[in-house]
Amino acid sequence: MGTAMILVTGATGNIGSVLLRRLHDGGTRSVRGLTRDAARAAFPQSVEAVEGDLTRPETLKAALHGVRSLVLVPYAGGEREVVAAAERAGVEHVVLVSSVVVETHPRLPASREKAAIEQAVRDSEMAWTILRPTQFASNVLWWAESIRTEGAVSVPYPDVGLPVVHPADIADVAYAALTEPGHRGRTYSLTGPERITPRQQVAAIAAAAGRDITVVGISRAQAHEQLAEFLGGETADAVLDLTGGDVTAALARVRDTVGEVTGHPATPFARWAQEHAAAFR
Repeated sequence: MGTAMILVTGATGNIGSVLLRRLHDGGTRSVRGLTRDAARAAFPQSVEAVEGDLTRPETLKAALHGVRSLVLVPYAGGEREVVAAAERAGVEHVVLVSSVVVETHPRLPASREKAAIEQAVRDSEMAWTILRPTQFASNVLWWAESIRTEGAVSVPYPDVGLPVVHPADIADVAYAALTEPGHRGRTYSLTGPERITPRQQVAAIAAAAGRDITVVGISRAQAHEQLAEFLGGETADAVLDLTGGDVTAALARVRDTVGEVTGHPATPFARWAQEHAAAFR
């Protein structure tokens, strides 16, 4: 494998942390992980921790120096400026983690923003690979406190099944895009291996954690009131649409892309629950 420098943003997150381990284990030694606090970063020994903030692209000049491949996990705005900064720095290939909602729910504000970032990457002089995952299995960590303290989960659409994806599978597709030929200029929509409802997810968590957990169905209005407190009303509406209120055929579709790209089947939710059982005990 070559020595071209790779920069991974979102390096401490669900995707970035796994990708750094994959690159380390695969023998890639010219890797940087972007973090806001390099002193606290627990990266593999071969990974260089560099400080920077995606919301302040002017902080990225040193991190981008000498980088040939960039893994961009959008966070909170400024990504189009980051794309421009990467192009100026001589980056040759961007692996962008976008979202399947760009194709399934293009009317949503978050979808339009992600589509704009995708377009900025396509319009650049850099090669690109775009990943569009569906909702992450790890999103159920939102339930962890109520499971630990009350042994219950309150959800508005307990029996709507969606093909949630394990973040490690997204990392594996990114790894392939970085280290194998044939992935540039490709857009990959990524899902788990099957549709699974919140009720079934709770059952998997209960089995993994070795405890009883009750599912409490609530109305959309009740759920909106809870979510709007910390997400705002518009984002709360979007979340509720995407988790059951406006499930399109495209959103519910199980795709084989993870297996086609990585050579291993997509990971079932039950395995994610087993790996993270301690969070729910």
